[in-house]
Parts: sequence; C-alpha cells; structure tokens
Amino acid sequence: MAERILIVDDEPFNLDLLEQELTDQGYVTERATDGADALEKVEPFKPDVILLDYMMPRMNGIEVVEQLRKDERYRTIPVILLTAKGSQEDKARGLDAGADDYIVKPFEPVELLARVRSMMRIKRMHDSLEEWNRTLEEKVTQQVAEIERMKRLKRYLSPQIAETLLKGDDDVFKSHRREITVVFLDLRGFTAFSDSAEPEEVMELLKSYHAEMGKLIFKYEGTLERFAGDGIMIFFNDPIRCENHTEKAVRMAVEMRARVQELRADWHKKGYELDLGIGLAASYATLGNIGFEGRMDYGAVGNVTNLAARLSDEAKGGQILTNQRTLSRVENLAESVFVEELRLKGFHRPIAAYNVVALKPC
Repeated sequence: MAERILIVDDEPFNLDLLEQELTDQGYVTERATDGADALEKVEPFKPDVILLDYMMPRMNGIEVVEQLRKDERYRTIPVILLTAKGSQEDKARGLDAGADDYIVKPFEPVELLARVRSMMRIKRMHDSLEEWNRTLEEKVTQQVAEIERMKRLKRYLSPQIAETLLKGDDDVFKSHRREITVVFLDLRGFTAFSDSAEPEEVMELLKSYHAEMGKLIFKYEGTLERFAGDGIMIFFNDPIRCENHTEKAVRMAVEMRARVQELRADWHKKGYELDLGIGLAASYATLGNIGFEGRMDYGAVGNVTNLAARLSDEAKGGQILTNQRTLSRVENLAESVFVEELRLKGFHRPIAAYNVVALKPC
C-alpha cells in the first residue's frame, strides 16, 4: 500500500508544488487548506506523515500540532512544519508543541523528500514496534489465560488429563482399550462416623484426607478418576503410558496406608474410629469420555475396575487386597500373605485374595 501524506497550506500554489513533488515519488496525497480542515481530514485519510504550514488562518500549525498530540489516535503521526519563519525561537516553539521536523521556505525539493523519507522510516519503525507490542501483549494474555485455565482444570482433573486437554490432544480421550492398574480406597467405619458426627466435622476430615491422598496420587502420577465421599478411584497407564504401572500403584498404596496410620492418631484423639481399606487390580479396560454433552468425565470401564472396587469393599482396615494375577507382576517388590478365597459380587468364580503387607528391601 502506498504511503499517504497530508499536505496543509493556505496557498494553492504551495499545495500544487508539494502535491506534484510527492506524487512523482509514488506517495498518495490529500490536501487541506487550513488547520481546521486538516484536523477534519486526519481520521478519514489516516496519513503516514503530515506536511504542515506554520502560518495559516483559522488555526495555525502550532495549534494543529497541539490538538493532534492530545489525541491518542494521532499522537504518533510524524509532523513536518513548513514555514518562512526560520528563527531558532520559532523552530523551538514548533518542536516543543510536538512537531517532529522543521523545513524553512523556500525549500529544496531534494531536502523536502529526504525529510519525508526519514519520517516515513520512523513511522514504519514505530508501526513495527507497535505491532510487536500488540503481538507480545496478545501472547502474554494468552499465556496468562492458559495458566488460569490450567489452574482451574487441575482443581477438578488430574494433572495428566488437564495438561493433555490443554495441548489439544483430543484423540487420547476417544474410546480405547488398554491395560491399566486400578486402585480403590475406602475408609472403614466412615458410614457410622458420618451418621454420628456433625456435617462440619465430616467435611473437615474429608478435606484433610483427600489432601493427603491427593499428594500421593500426583507423586506417583496416577490418574484420579473420582472422589465419592470417602471413596477414591485411581488408575495408572492412561492417558499417560507407564510401563511399570502396577509397581507404581503398589508403592502408592503402601505409602497411602502408612500416611493414614499417621492421620489415625489424630482421629483417635477426636473419637473417630476410621481406617483405610484398599483394593488393587491390573488388567484390560475400556477408557474414554463418559457422560453427556455439557458434562463429561474421563473414566475406565471393565472387570478390572469392578474387581478393585470389590476387593476394596472386602479389605479390613490397613489391608491392601489384590488378586493372584496382579500380585504376580510385583512378586519381586511386594511381600504378601494369602487371606482367603472371596466370593465377590459380579464374579462367578471365587477370587484368591492376598494382602500386601510391605515392600521388600531393595
């Protein structure tokens, strides 16, 4: 796009001369016959440079410059004053008012064009800087918005799911089949406690319990599917893959049990008889979005989730129950004892249950 120059002079001869010199150089020009006319034409013409006569009727060049510099829209348009008054005092007055350059009449066309080109370069540099600033502001705004969005997502989703959502990787949330390890947590004695305690006591206990368990879930990079009162479901190896997912799940479960034992000391002082039962199982499941438009959760469906949940239901306080198939994956890691064969709801055959009592020394 050709660069635009607004030429302002009350003498038609001077306007013709300036217009001829500038159009020959490829500039687009607009004429104004006095200061008031110039101010009216600035907005529709949007000049890149203004050549402004000093002495004019209605409004002189100094007054025009002062009006332009008061308006945020026109504050950066370069202005070159043209005048027959060449004293240092007049030049200083014009520059103090906000003009960018000063040419004394009669001027040499070569000098005029050199001054115009110089102002055009300054204008281009300023425009580039403004564009860079706008781009930087947009990027900063986007980054701040993304950080805030991530904070909001991480309040409700595990970090792995939140970060995958923010990356826009929607494919991982499509229904798919994968081997996972599922861990269910449940507080023994919670129903009796919630029936007898005040609601505020229940909420305070759950808040501290969830906070401690949440730290360990994130430490071991588990995916938190849901909180349901005192019940918590976590799974490993999805959406972020992890080769040793069963080992991570066992290590997390053992540390959770130890942490709850510490919490129980305070609970006992308050008269709360609570303990943690854990169920743990590894196998294949179908994973993906579950719900309806407007409210979607990411979850796992399959016998492995049912098995972990049923084992959790059967676990006594302090037990981590798992099945033989899952235990075989961590034989070198976990010390266990056979508990009994359990007849679990939804399973046709009895399940041999084992309690993980400790981790083997390294």
